[in-house]
Amino acid sequence: MSAPALKRTARKGERLEARVSPEAKELCKRAANMQGRTLTDFVVNSVVEAATRTVREGEFVALTLRDRKAFVEALLNPAAPNTQLQNAMRRHDQLVSDQ
Repeated sequence: MSAPALKRTARKGERLEARVSPEAKELCKRAANMQGRTLTDFVVNSVVEAATRTVREGEFVALTLRDRKAFVEALLNPAAPNTQLQNAMRRHDQLVSDQ
């Protein structure tokens, strides 16, 4: 679910608390003010965006790993040629041997 979709569908009822340094809080306040948002809105949206990105990257890595394993498995243990491939090989052999 994307960050904007999450914002529209989420009920405001859960609390999330964090202790930060005064410098970190001031920096977040400045950034929120620059965007015309409240500190809470800025922090929540930033966290949701970061979490969404992290989850997507993790899912991509998992897919990539699975795909690599499937590719290596296909190289190490190829499937037997089916009838269509056998026919294509015969046609190729005929064309190449006629030259």
